[in-house]
Amino acid sequence: MVLVSTVPIVAHALSTTLRELGHRPVALITARRPTPHPDRPQMTDESAPPGLDLLLPARRSSMAPLMRAVEPDLMLCWGFPWRIPADALAVPRFGSVNCHPALLPRHRGPIPLAWAIRDDLGAYGVTWHRMDAELDTGAILAQGTVPMDDDDFEIQVVGPRLGAVALGLLPGVLERVAAGDPGDPQPTEGTSWAGYFGEDYAIVDWSQPARAIHNQVRAWALSFGTPVDGPIAEIDGRRVRLTRTSLSDPGGDARRMDAGDGPIWVVAFEPVS
Repeated sequence: MVLVSTVPIVAHALSTTLRELGHRPVALITARRPTPHPDRPQMTDESAPPGLDLLLPARRSSMAPLMRAVEPDLMLCWGFPWRIPADALAVPRFGSVNCHPALLPRHRGPIPLAWAIRDDLGAYGVTWHRMDAELDTGAILAQGTVPMDDDDFEIQVVGPRLGAVALGLLPGVLERVAAGDPGDPQPTEGTSWAGYFGEDYAIVDWSQPARAIHNQVRAWALSFGTPVDGPIAEIDGRRVRLTRTSLSDPGGDARRMDAGDGPIWVVAFEPVS
């Protein structure tokens, strides 16, 4: 098998689990991060799982030749920013499979975790699906849900819960793939796109319900790669970026604010110009 990911902890978990299940991961295809971030480290020889060839294509068109050199039976993708071209997806003889953190067809796209919070779903989703030329549209092989906590602000907190559910589904996914099961076509109803947030969601309106504001702050905390700056609020005449809020008084230096239906506490914020 060849793995495709830019997330070291995901690559390690996949590699370990596959070996425990009796499979043989042989290579990892990754990509350079244009803007490194402490929460999203660059995959390197030091951070990649041991024993795998580390393949670093400079462009999408390089993926198929690299894949052919490995001659994989299956490609497993989880946490990769590019839309993988069809010629690369066609190389593995059992096909290509992706793990998407949403209950497809809802929340296709780049920031599904943030949209699950924005839509106040109360739970995240996990879907293993076959990959095709479009984004997050392939047939479903397995799905599960992950409880959402009110204190979810960091991927380091949410990620392990998602990973546990996804890896728990993986044996059944591989059984379906080995049996030649094409998967279940995605429903045509309930489709939505989890695109990057825009200016319409960037400003905090204190007249909104406390829950809506709290969800807005949490959603922005998991909106990786969004080009717009948010969530921006005004406190004492200053423009600030809210980074953490609470629906109950956490004590300490938390600042109580009046929302449309009651209080909300600002736990942390950053000044903006």
